[in-house]
Amino acid sequence: MRTPGTAKELEVRRRIGGKLLLKGHTPAEVARTVDVSWTTANRWKQSVDRGGLEALAAKPHPGKPCRLTAKQKQELVEILLQGPLKAGFPTDLWTCARVAQVIEREFGISYHSAHAWKILHGLGWTCQKPEQRSRKRDEAAIRHWREKAWPRIKKDAKRGETRC
Repeated sequence: MRTPGTAKELEVRRRIGGKLLLKGHTPAEVARTVDVSWTTANRWKQSVDRGGLEALAAKPHPGKPCRLTAKQKQELVEILLQGPLKAGFPTDLWTCARVAQVIEREFGISYHSAHAWKILHGLGWTCQKPEQRSRKRDEAAIRHWREKAWPRIKKDAKRGETRC
């Protein structure tokens, strides 16, 4: 599992360990000092021996950077919070395809719906499944059943009776 922290924070930690190694500390001492495993400190030592402290620099993340700017992402969140009806969709349900349409319409950037999910996930949004209710649902009948019939059924079950 990856150690928590940003790439910059982890690089700082590696560089501290690397400086200690250059001063002559053993990998075991470095491991205790910066709270990493001995094998990690040993790997750092091998990297420092081959390429100096620059060998411990953070590596760039692979793949293309997001085409939406931070400001555009914030605008997208504001649009999403207003709801799909306000954005011109017929139902009150956001889908990845709809989010991709909004991104293209508002910012002129075309994304596949699967990538729209990655953007949403990066913004801290989670998948939500709307609760489905019958169109013929009778709230008054449900309330009556909960308040009258269910307590009676529970009481009869405790006494060992079975009647509906």
